Amino acid sequence: MQHFALPSAAALLLASTALAGAAEPLVDPAWLAAHLKDPDLVVLDIRDVEEGSSADLFANGHIPGAVHSDYAKAGWRTKAGEVIGMLPPEDQVEALIGGLGIDNDSHVVIVPHGQTSSDFGAATRMFWTFDVMGHDQVSILAGGQAGWVAAGQPVETGPGRTPEPATFTAQFRPELVASAADVRAAQAAGVPLVDARPKDQYTGEVTPSNVGVAGTIPGAVSLPHDVLVPDGAHPVGWTELDALLAKLDLGGQGEQIAFCNTGHWASVGWFVLNKLGQNPDVRMYDGSMYEWAKVEGAPTEVGAKRTVN
Repeated sequence: MQHFALPSAAALLLASTALAGAAEPLVDPAWLAAHLKDPDLVVLDIRDVEEGSSADLFANGHIPGAVHSDYAKAGWRTKAGEVIGMLPPEDQVEALIGGLGIDNDSHVVIVPHGQTSSDFGAATRMFWTFDVMGHDQVSILAGGQAGWVAAGQPVETGPGRTPEPATFTAQFRPELVASAADVRAAQAAGVPLVDARPKDQYTGEVTPSNVGVAGTIPGAVSLPHDVLVPDGAHPVGWTELDALLAKLDLGGQGEQIAFCNTGHWASVGWFVLNKLGQNPDVRMYDGSMYEWAKVEGAPTEVGAKRTVN
């Protein structure tokens, strides 16, 4: 079992100096407050609400200078054939990103609610989208909007600024994306498949309503998103991640594929393993169980016990 060289991922990822060539995956409120006036910085508030208006939510209080893009409704995910929640075509993502005033030189800081591991998943899914499009100047605000407010940082009200459209050119990175065919090849080759759904969905005790089929991809291990983000706003550090991987008999490096039901919670697994764990060979299966079990009717395993608890 590989052990990480540093005792805490947070100590590294929350540092105020960026790693060469890429922004820190996580920044804290103090860092963001000190950099709000940076000319290339774009604070991207992605909060959405299931009922009511996300525009009203944003207008009621947001980080000064932030722009808003509703994660659920702005077009970050689309239907591809029969599969929901998929990555849109490159040109659509380019237009979406550019329309927010983001170009290839922008440092984007993504701001989720900061309340649950699922809303952290909105930030990691968007982070994955930027990474797939070749843009590595992206960070997530640790603690989200709630953490910003709790830290006593200022908020502004109103509809916010209208960004001046920019040109964003994607450089697609297929090595971060796994298809159903890739998953089958991974099964045959013994590549670890990591199920980021709640444990009871992994075991088959609970059948997800959007999939309608119980169980997991045969041979997968369980690493739930809420275990990876235990307080709903901050992911585990390296020491904790190392212990979780040891329980699953997984190494810290090497090819792995994260999945869930529709590619949302899977992005939490991808982010923690790829960015926090610094394993560049982790991919995400965008179609996840919706494609695997519901659309393709591929086999599932009920009663799997390869879990962390």
